[in-house]
Order: sequence, then C-alpha cells, then structure tokens
Amino acid sequence: MKVVFAGTPEFAATALAAIVAAGHEVVLVLTQPDRPAGRGMQLHTSAVKQFALQQQLPLSQPTSLRLDGKYPLEAQAAHALLKATPHDVMVVAAYGLILPESILAIPPHGCLNIHASLLPRWRGAAPIHRAIEAGDERTGITIMQMDKGLDTGAMVAMQSLIIAAQDSVSSLHDRLAELGGAMIVATLKQLSDSGLSSTPQPEQGITYAAKISKEEARLDFSQPATVLERKIRALNPFPGAYGVVNGVALKIWRAQLIQRPEKACDGQLMLNGSNLVVCCGQGALELLELQKPGGKRLSTAEFLKGFHLQPEDSFD
Repeated sequence: MKVVFAGTPEFAATALAAIVAAGHEVVLVLTQPDRPAGRGMQLHTSAVKQFALQQQLPLSQPTSLRLDGKYPLEAQAAHALLKATPHDVMVVAAYGLILPESILAIPPHGCLNIHASLLPRWRGAAPIHRAIEAGDERTGITIMQMDKGLDTGAMVAMQSLIIAAQDSVSSLHDRLAELGGAMIVATLKQLSDSGLSSTPQPEQGITYAAKISKEEARLDFSQPATVLERKIRALNPFPGAYGVVNGVALKIWRAQLIQRPEKACDGQLMLNGSNLVVCCGQGALELLELQKPGGKRLSTAEFLKGFHLQPEDSFD
C-alpha cells in the first residue's frame, strides 16, 4: 500500500516503524512542528520526525490543517501536498492536530486511526492515563475509520490487554504501542487483500479521556489510598504526582498500598526504618520512589539520606 502517515510522539513512531518494516511505501509523513522543550527551551523534534529523517521519508510539518483556522496558507499548502501525493490510505496515530473533513476526504481508502483504548471507552486525548486512573482492568487498541467526530468513527479492529497492578503510563504505553503497530500492519494487509469491514461504535459506555493537566498532579491525602496509588501510576512519567511537605514539593513516582496505622491523620508521614508511610483518607501508602526539586528519582532509602523528616511532618 502507498501510505500517508500522520503522528507525533513515540507511540506513533512505533507504528510508523512497523509499517515501514512490513514493506509498505510511506509516501509522506506528517508530524507537528518542532517546539521548544526542556529547561533550555531548545527546539525539540518529534519521535516521528526523527524516524522519518533516519529513513529518508518525505516529511511535512504544517502548523494546522484547518482551512478556516489561524494558519490558512499552511493548511492550503498541506491540502495541495496531499492531493499531489498519490496514496491509498492515511494512517493516523496520536498526531495532535485536528483533521477536518476536507482532509479526511482525500485518501481513496480514508483515514485509519490507531487509538489506545477499547472504544467507545476513553475517547479523547489521554486514554492510557485515564484507564489507569479509573482502575480499569483491561484496555487495548482500536483501529477505526476516522470521521469528523472525536474518536467516533466505525471500528475496523480491536484487541485488548490486561492492565497490570504495577503498570504506569510508561510501561502500559510501550505494550500498547507495540500492539498498535502489529494491528495496523494486519489491517493494511487486509485492506490490500480484500478490503475492510467496519462496525459502528456502541452508543453505550462512552467516556472521555480529558487531557492531563499539571494542576491535577497535586495529591489530596484525604482521598482513599487506592485512588491515590492509581493516580501516581497514571501521572508517571508526566507530569508526576506530588505532595508538599514544609513548603517543598516532593514528587512521588511509586507507592504501594498498606494498612493504615492507628491514630494517624490524613497526610501524616511515618518513618519505619528505611520505609516511609503516608496515611490517607482510607488506608495508607508506602512510598517507594521520591524526588525533590532539582534532584534525581531515588528509592526511599536513598532519598531519606538527603531529606530529613521530623516525626510530626505531614503532606499539606
């Protein structure tokens, strides 16, 4: 197949690599423009761009694809480029730009999206994070035929996998990315061999995965420990859950559920040798990996060597 690919982060780069390895001809890659990132705010190239440059694939980085948006000239140029590039299908994975109907109508076989959830659950920007945060037992990949709605298109293929009790976004992301790459290769083969059939999404069970914000990273220790433990995993690696002790924001990267000690207040920190426990609204958490501002992620035992706590200390 002649494929136009649109994607930006590592999740998308994994799928693009699988498509190339399977022998399909990627005639154009679309990815978001380079953006400043990190402490030095240097321009950062996306994982998809890095792979495209390594493979010498044709590359374009429009700021927008919407003809009625803020960048109409860039959008017009992108439309013209797509129309002038012979292709069979467009594959989209975590691209991050809205594809208007005028774009969706260009590929002869439409646009196939690799979405990291079991649709219609967790439509939207952060399906991996929200599945972990909600305590879902399973998630997966849905390949869908894109339409003008937000992840509302008909489903072409779906496979599920188990969310492990220790899964963070990072670990679950990697397994889903590999599954997505394998599924889109199988879908393209089916499209080439016999064409695709699709199934409309159910009208029941729709949920939305809102984009993760830094504001939700601060932990409220009046909540149950089960809720907080899931949130810690759902915010790892970005933006990182944290609590404030004596005016210092401490990021909590890993924790495990334990029984709440008697006569303890919400947020109270308790030392037991090299173990650090925080009491919650229901239950407690043993903190396993911490980080202070400007420091490294450390095991609790290593962290406590450089961060001294008093018996009465607690998270605000």
